[in-house]
Order: sequence, then structure tokens, then C-alpha cells
Amino acid sequence: MAHTQPIKTVRRALRREMPGTVGLIADAHDFTAMTRYRSFTFDDHTAYLRQVEGFLRSLAARGLHTTVALFDPEEFSDFCTSRGLDPDTAESRTRFTAELAAGGACVAYAGQPIDSLVPQLINKAARKATWEYATLILAEAGECADCGQDIGRAAFDRASQLLLNLLEAAGPGAHHLVCSIPARQEQLITVLHAHRQGHDPVRLEETDAAEFVTVLAAGIALRGTGGLVLRTTEPGTPDRLYGWRLLHDRLDPLTEAEVFSAYCTDAETGDPVPPEPDVEYRAGFPIEQPDSHH
Repeated sequence: MAHTQPIKTVRRALRREMPGTVGLIADAHDFTAMTRYRSFTFDDHTAYLRQVEGFLRSLAARGLHTTVALFDPEEFSDFCTSRGLDPDTAESRTRFTAELAAGGACVAYAGQPIDSLVPQLINKAARKATWEYATLILAEAGECADCGQDIGRAAFDRASQLLLNLLEAAGPGAHHLVCSIPARQEQLITVLHAHRQGHDPVRLEETDAAEFVTVLAAGIALRGTGGLVLRTTEPGTPDRLYGWRLLHDRLDPLTEAEVFSAYCTDAETGDPVPPEPDVEYRAGFPIEQPDSHH
């Protein structure tokens, strides 16, 4: 005779297998915007964040995996309008949060305090927006008038090769790269961490690498200027800082003085900033430039 588990036992087991998503209103201004809905019963953002933190801990204590998604009131309003939903209901907010799990800015909850979780979520949203805007630039670049090539695809391929060449030339160590591209509407900034031990292949996170290459490619497609800086850390030695200027489709090394000036000048005020201790400011090293196809 087959053994049949009680329904309640099966349901409890299923709940442990099912991940969940919690929508979090990270910004106080966004929180105020949500208070116009009568069904949204919270009235203090700080207290709300602490309640969410307690709820997340309770889920983790029960062995449930939870993803936290950034809840944006404007996107929520647009979502409800496009689907004919009443925004002043918990059901609509729940449905929107479920949609966020598929494509929104999300962070896995791993017990981190709310004061750490909120910046992580905002940073994830900013990086997602940057990636999407850079992707749009590539999609809208069109075809080369001379050779008919897709400019966005060619720029992405070139950026990928430039990154590989740079990391190959950088050698061993923990590498922190920052690329900054002035775009039409905003400054695009992307960050990449990579690590290489000895002559082993470079280790990096594929999604972060794709984001980095997309932003660099956007700068190439725009045929403008930009910058790339590299910080290399190895045990027992000072950190080494390098820099390059993106000019059209090339990464040209900065001089030692230019690297020092870039790191030791306040970007907003132009005032000098004291150099970091135990840091060497170096000229950018030569990078093999891929052949240009148009």
C-alpha cells in the first residue's frame, strides 16, 4: 500500500521550496508618494523599513529564500494604468511586485541589515538603468554609412576585445575597473571587479562584465570621449592606479601626471584632494587596439 503524506505536511514542504519576493520602497520621497493610497496603511518610512527588516528575518528563520525588489511608485502607477488595475489595493501591489521579480532591480536577502540592504538595492537599480540606457544607445546607433556594418554590434565586439586585452596586460592581482562615458542625457558609470592569480585565466562575474562592456561600447558607438581607470591590488605591495582616455574607439594611456590629477581632484569643486597613502599613481600601460572595421 502506497504511503500518502497528509495534505498539511505536503503544503508545508512546498512552502519551504517556494522562493518569495518582497517589494521594498527604499526612498523616503517614494514612500510619501505611496501614502496617498488609503489601502497603504504605513505612515512612517523609518518604522516601515524596520517592519520589513523584521519580516525578512522571520522568513529567513523559517528557511524561506526571499528576493527583495525595489518598488517604484511611478512604475507601479504606469503598471496599473496599462493593465486596468486599481492602484489602491494590496492585490495590485502584490501583482506588481511579482512582475518585479522577473525583470526589476532585485537583491537576494541573506540576513543583511536593512541599512545595508537599501543601498544595495538602490545601487542595483542604478546599474540596471545604466545598462539599459547603454543598450539603447547601441540599438539606436544604426549602420555605418561607409561599410553598412551594425555600429552597435561592432562597438560591442571592439569593447569586449579591448577589455580582454587590458586585463591580459594588467597581469596578476585583484583589479577594480571604472569606466565613465558622457552620454546624451547622463554620465554613464560602470564598475567591474576581476582577479588573476599568476598566469591563470582572469576570473570575473559574467553579468558585470557584460554591463561593463556595454557601457564602454556605448562610448565607442557615440564616437566621443570617456575615461577608464584601473586599480590593482596585490598582497605586500602598494596599490597601483592607472588610467586611459577613450577617444572615438581607442583607449589611449594617460600620463602619470594625468592619472594623479584625475584621482586627486574633486570632480565637483575642482579642488585638490590629498593622495591616498600607500598608492602608486602610474601612467596607463599600452593596450593592443583591435582593428577598426569602419
